[in-house]
Amino acid sequence: MLQQKTSGKANIIFVIALLAVILTLEQALPSSSMLFTVLKKSAIYALAAVSMNLLNGFTGLFSLGQAGFMLIGAYVYGMLNIAVADRAAVYQYFDGGIIQFSLVEGITAALGPVAGLILGVLLGLLAAGLAAAVFAWLIGLPALRFRSDYLAIATLGFAEIIRAVFQWDGLGPLTNGSNLLRKFTNFDNFNIRSGGKVAVNLSTTVTVLIAALCILLIILVINSTYGRAFKAIRDDEIAAEAMGINLARHKMLSFVISAFFAGIAGGMLAMYQTTVQALAFKTAMTYEILLIVVIGGIGSVTGSCISAFIFIGASEWWLRFLDMETSNFIPGLNIMRPGFRKVVFSVAIMIIVLFFRKGIMGERELNIQGAGRRLKQKLGGKPPAAKEAE
Repeated sequence: MLQQKTSGKANIIFVIALLAVILTLEQALPSSSMLFTVLKKSAIYALAAVSMNLLNGFTGLFSLGQAGFMLIGAYVYGMLNIAVADRAAVYQYFDGGIIQFSLVEGITAALGPVAGLILGVLLGLLAAGLAAAVFAWLIGLPALRFRSDYLAIATLGFAEIIRAVFQWDGLGPLTNGSNLLRKFTNFDNFNIRSGGKVAVNLSTTVTVLIAALCILLIILVINSTYGRAFKAIRDDEIAAEAMGINLARHKMLSFVISAFFAGIAGGMLAMYQTTVQALAFKTAMTYEILLIVVIGGIGSVTGSCISAFIFIGASEWWLRFLDMETSNFIPGLNIMRPGFRKVVFSVAIMIIVLFFRKGIMGERELNIQGAGRRLKQKLGGKPPAAKEAE
């Protein structure tokens, strides 16, 4: 127990140090740097992947509804934080919409701009997660009675249906139909301005901080008695039920918690993209998140975080040059063209899956303290056991 607490403290210190480095880089590098784009999107996809891993990896339930839950979260956040003055322009085809308030503006009027921004965004993300959780509960009532593969079909169908429903003009006064939701509070609003210019960049740091806090909450769930019950269900449902674990209750709990954090990830994705449209939340988004989970390791939180950065970095930045025809290395062999990046990326993923069948981390977690000890030993230091013997 003491070793777990010490390890947890070391990991928290590592996260704080990482945030400090990101904050420093934000002030030193141009805000247009691709590094910040990758860090923001990686943090959001890491949260979505960890939320899926809670269900798929730690509970043994197979769901393909992550994009649907993220869509709900994105829309709920956007609808609650569009400025009142901008609603007429955003909902121009629906008489300004039916929601005539903004969480950020309402709290700002009562507590000031700083509290209004922080609390308004947090409450918006909380509402996004709760809305997704409610939908998960409604889906889970019938779907969780069947085997895991039926749950995958049910959640996949739900994601497609909800995407069509949110584009329906009948819900236009609420969702803006097939039009964009825009002009809501986003991560750039956290940048500190002076004289009309950005004096301190905080958008990337805030994104990573929110994602890290949410992932920490998921880790606390996994390490709790509920988490141990989830793992018991994953390993053997019959044995788990014999131990007194209520299968239906714990499956539903895992499903709802997973959807809750997926909804928050959707709200964060809306803040990152600055616009929301249902067409963006296709089934391919769920497959991308599932791929991140598989690459990182089913049942590994740190594996999902690491693979999210690798996946987003490779697809959005490192392999971009392959789409440029001017990048052909061999004269006369014009293989570099738009779309070639995806071919190379797909081959790289196939190689990773073939050689790391359990993912990069498997079911293991990255232990910062243990890694530090091993590094010290390799550099010539004595192992802790040897020091104690002396």
